[in-house]
Amino acid sequence: MEIPKLDINLNEELFRKYVRILKLARFPTRDEFTKISLVAAAGVVLIGIIGFIIYELFLVLPA
Repeated sequence: MEIPKLDINLNEELFRKYVRILKLARFPTRDEFTKISLVAAAGVVLIGIIGFIIYELFLVLPA
């Protein structure tokens, strides 16, 4: 069985693209972080409520 050769140029090009993106990236401001956190927390709570409602329905419906 032949071992495939890695294309060094392809890997180097991908590495350059990743480095370019990391150079453009920045830390979010406190306001941005707060908004993102609130939206994520609201999504978790909403999914939890939906799951709880489904759980309760499965307890009530078979009876």
